[in-house]
Amino acid sequence: MEHNTGSRWDTAYEWKAVALLSLGFGLVGIDRFMIMPLFPIMMKDLHLDYQDLGHITGALAVAWGVSAMFMGNLSDRVGHRKVIIPAIIVFSLLAGLSGLATGVGSLILIRAVMGFAEGAYTPASIIATLDASKPTRHGRNIGIQQMALPLFGLGIAPILVTQLLKVLPWHWIFAVVSIPWLLVAFLMLKVLRNTQPAAAAFHTATHDAAPHKWTDVFRYRNISLNIVGMLCWLTCLVVLSALFPSYLIDYLHLSMQQMGYVLSAIGFGGTLGTLVMPALSDRLGRKPVMIFSVVGAAVFLFLLMRTGADPTLLFIYLTLTLLFVFSMITLTVGPLSAESVPAKLMSTASGLVVGIGEVFGGGLAPALAGYIAKHFGIQYIMHLGLAALAIGFVVALSLKETAPSRTRVQTPAVALD
Repeated sequence: MEHNTGSRWDTAYEWKAVALLSLGFGLVGIDRFMIMPLFPIMMKDLHLDYQDLGHITGALAVAWGVSAMFMGNLSDRVGHRKVIIPAIIVFSLLAGLSGLATGVGSLILIRAVMGFAEGAYTPASIIATLDASKPTRHGRNIGIQQMALPLFGLGIAPILVTQLLKVLPWHWIFAVVSIPWLLVAFLMLKVLRNTQPAAAAFHTATHDAAPHKWTDVFRYRNISLNIVGMLCWLTCLVVLSALFPSYLIDYLHLSMQQMGYVLSAIGFGGTLGTLVMPALSDRLGRKPVMIFSVVGAAVFLFLLMRTGADPTLLFIYLTLTLLFVFSMITLTVGPLSAESVPAKLMSTASGLVVGIGEVFGGGLAPALAGYIAKHFGIQYIMHLGLAALAIGFVVALSLKETAPSRTRVQTPAVALD
């Protein structure tokens, strides 16, 4: 089947694919974060404690990371569709099963398997989005797809879930929310196509469609740099999401309502960052936007550290810090990884960057930040974020440019099987 003929690009397929893959990632966000507002009620019913919440959250993150590392490579070998569609069906059914959990053990098991399915979806969906996109729109479309997770997971999910609680018990909310996922899986089955390696090669800076061993990804400088970069960006994100609420209340003595207002900046900043900056990188190049983003994040994080109990200023600085942090995360897991390697390694590269970042950035960074807060004072956690950005600045300076507009890649005719 021809996707594009001659110089004409199949824009209709591009938009349908990007919309569905974005919706899928938004549903991943709801699945992952909807348990948080439900947890206070689940704690009473299932006799859980805060430590259990940590274990449940951690099990999903580690399973997500491990899965992304291995399933990205599987996606390169068998095609996106065979990974994406089963992954959506599995995490939809498991989201529904979360409502049947009877205690911490069953909940950890369900959430871990769900995390594995979501980890499989992540790199495959990033590369499917990139393959469906005209090369000059890679950054913008990956930004739209990645934006769905903070928008749905951190923005819509808490409102949706707390409203549903008025009319449904928490067990049923998991079941009700999993129904749209199966519809999305059905639509993907109808719409999504597998891109042939020869066609996918035009989306990369290498133009290489030959088979490769998965270890070959490390021959491309950007991949090792992106892994280090991802650890830096996630360290900064974890500091500003996991421990910042305690900093606002315990150190700056804000009220709960003021803290909630300031913290909503994470959702706003994250959504803006994923939409605006990667789209700019299509025109200006990935590397200049990355360098600007690291500097921007550091400047506003420094200003955030110096701001007292002023909710409006804290909100502004946190929004701008997160705008740049999410910009770097999106560019790192998407264009800067996928465009740097041969076509048969695109999902492998993205999966390794996502997976190692999730396991170590999502696992070690909170522990390190917690240690600093406990032994030196919570006001010093942002120094950890600044140190991570300093390392990240060296990473950004060392990156190799991959944007088609800067490497003069022509849009090809793309054939699909």
